[in-house]
Amino acid sequence: MKRRFFLGLLVAVLGLNLLFGTRLYLSHAETATKENAYENIELFTRVLETIRQNYVDGGKISYQQLIHAALRGMVSSLDPHSEFMEARKYDDMRKDTEGAFGGVGIVIGIRTNSPGKGVTLTVSETMEDTPAGRGGITAGDRIIKINGQTTEKFNLEDAVRRLRGKPGTDVTVTIFRPATEQESEVKLTRAVIKVSSVRDQNGRGEYPLDENKIGYVRLRQFGEQTSAELESALVKLEKSGMKGLIMDLRDNPGGLLDQAVKVSEKFLPRGQLVVSTEARQVADIAKYTASGRNPRPQLPMVILVNGGSASASEIVAGCLQDLKRAVVLGEQSFGKGSVQSILPLSDGSALRLTTAKYYTPSHKVIHEKGITPDVVVPMTADEERFLAIKRSGAPLDALDATERERVAKARDPQLDRATDMLKGILLYDKQGKPVGKVAAQAAEPAKK
Repeated sequence: MKRRFFLGLLVAVLGLNLLFGTRLYLSHAETATKENAYENIELFTRVLETIRQNYVDGGKISYQQLIHAALRGMVSSLDPHSEFMEARKYDDMRKDTEGAFGGVGIVIGIRTNSPGKGVTLTVSETMEDTPAGRGGITAGDRIIKINGQTTEKFNLEDAVRRLRGKPGTDVTVTIFRPATEQESEVKLTRAVIKVSSVRDQNGRGEYPLDENKIGYVRLRQFGEQTSAELESALVKLEKSGMKGLIMDLRDNPGGLLDQAVKVSEKFLPRGQLVVSTEARQVADIAKYTASGRNPRPQLPMVILVNGGSASASEIVAGCLQDLKRAVVLGEQSFGKGSVQSILPLSDGSALRLTTAKYYTPSHKVIHEKGITPDVVVPMTADEERFLAIKRSGAPLDALDATERERVAKARDPQLDRATDMLKGILLYDKQGKPVGKVAAQAAEPAKK
């Protein structure tokens, strides 16, 4: 009896061993197949040739078109921010960061963006004395067609590529204005658009102080000249007797990492950690510290952010908030805290590849979380739209009488609250308290 029992047990154990061993073998085999570069490249080549030989409209496609399409799909499947850029698109990107390009003079916001999905293309700003400004396009207008093609499935890059072009060429834009629920078609002639990444409230570069000696600067993006332009603005403000500063990063989609570091370090002591990156490759792991050039470590500051503040904007806001160097006020930021390295390729194209993630000085991750303001002050869509129109200085001829009146009366509750907060900080500072501690105390009630 015992012999049968042990024999049965042995058979059961061997059976289970065989079963799990087979599964383990198949699992290893499947993993080996997935990781075998040569087998998978052979599969790709076979599909490529099958398409070339059998696709019904094979005469309309080339090897380059197929390969580029495959690269676009492959890279975009990694995450919403990685991208294969063909030569023309790569060139457009370089012109964008350099600050001059042929276009129509509008800024398209990313507030409605969902990572990996299309957007409702909305004008967040119309630049003064540009084709779009003269054509009556205003902030809040939705771009529903470009040259007759619907923008329903466009992302921001698709729209920018179609709006830009050689100066003197035409582009037709169909807009929908939510306030009037009307569509209109506008033909614009592209021109050279020179973009200043740092502006004052009036867009004239005068940088006046208010009656409390509080200065204001708005950073629209982080391009190659942003740090230098900000330094010039700060010098003007300081010569006028600036005692406090409001830095507006609302609807700033980001840009160059080195410029975010150079902007942050203007308000930090030498050697202070600004941001760190963590990655798989040692070359992409880095810590960026303040250089100590032109520091202003005691200047009281409030930083404005909203859902359109992304990437480099979040690095600056997160750093100065972490170090209790500034109060961050407004709405939750976008949450794009990853590093995209630009890797040029031999044919003039390039890879924009996510290679690392940003971390604030206290090692908070920005990616998919964003920066939570110390003081939350929401704004409605109408408030944002009419304020943006007023701030742009664009002609109001395209608006009806009611809208023109609302633009004239538009207020900025976030800016007003920031001004009041700085007034309080400056009052406390007169009593000899350190600015950083005062700023932290001023923000504390909003966190409770």
